[in-house]
Amino acid sequence: MDKVDAVIVGAGVVGLAIAARLSCKLSNVLIIDKHLGFGEETSSRNSEVIHAGIYYPEESLKASLCVAGKLALYEYCQKRTIPFNPLGKLIVAQNEDQQAYLEGLLLKASINGVEDLVWQSRRELHRFSSELKASVGLLSPSTGIIDSHSYMQSLLAEAESNGAMFAANTQFIGAEPTDKGFNLSLDIEGEVMSLQSRYLINSAGLYSTDVAQNIDGVGRGSIPELHWCKGHYFSYGGKSPFSRLVYPVPETNITGLGIHATLDMGRQLKFGPDTQYISRSTTPDYSIDLNLKPKFLEAIRRYFPGIDAAKLQPSYSGVRPKLQGPNASFADFRIDGCKAHGIQGLINLFGIESPGLTASLAIAKYVEALLAEET
Repeated sequence: MDKVDAVIVGAGVVGLAIAARLSCKLSNVLIIDKHLGFGEETSSRNSEVIHAGIYYPEESLKASLCVAGKLALYEYCQKRTIPFNPLGKLIVAQNEDQQAYLEGLLLKASINGVEDLVWQSRRELHRFSSELKASVGLLSPSTGIIDSHSYMQSLLAEAESNGAMFAANTQFIGAEPTDKGFNLSLDIEGEVMSLQSRYLINSAGLYSTDVAQNIDGVGRGSIPELHWCKGHYFSYGGKSPFSRLVYPVPETNITGLGIHATLDMGRQLKFGPDTQYISRSTTPDYSIDLNLKPKFLEAIRRYFPGIDAAKLQPSYSGVRPKLQGPNASFADFRIDGCKAHGIQGLINLFGIESPGLTASLAIAKYVEALLAEET
């Protein structure tokens, strides 16, 4: 039976970040993914935003790992010449209630260690763009955008330069804990292979709970319920009226940050995502219903009343693995080590959605620390 030091299930941005970090100390790291390439699910179907760490509750993993991850990610991008742009974000309010929300957000951000938010008056917002409708706003100058594909490509290249291997088109079948680690069964293009690994990292995103259920000894009580939440994006033709990201104050009856305006590295303006919980299936449905366009226009016109409806066209969609169900309260990342499930050498990552991209390097460091505690 072949032996490796660690198997990472899932070659999304978080799995690749973990591989890059662990491969610095472990000589044989194997990354597997059931797709033909890396990052083909949530990691390549998002807003590509580097978040500041503003919205998350105090002492949550999302708050701490986002703030630490943001700093690490900007440094990584500069060091490895990954395309990025710290263009900043405006969070805008339309009335007194929303202004009160921004005041609370300013305090929450400060508690989380985000000290660079700047209050924006109506006049300052109008100076930014005459197309923007808002009474007041908050500027987050440390929010940015990144070329996520280049970033993932760099993480994989770093891991491979350290001796790690990437096995695409490889399905995780199951794992059995032993006194030396784990005996794994993998399906590689229809052929079953047995493998022994000291460590096992479940970073399977949308399928993380399925992977956990196929690891012997992981009790059902330690596997949370995972929800699939679909988000759609519409692109906007022509020149963008905004040079920064624009986020409305989140509505109280939705899960997420609302339909916001973002830019990609090519300066293409896009709007999204919305939130639509969907049934879990073998393959996510990435189609876009054209009937969503009126809902998008209604949301966008609250802060961009002059939008030309003819220039708004469906672009792409993504599915996020949420621990937070419909109409439920905040749910944090779950990064479970031995204390959570009782199996040494196993790390299960559940509900790694936004800000997972931003937090990826910090998550990798957190996973490494959990493994170090067990050895």
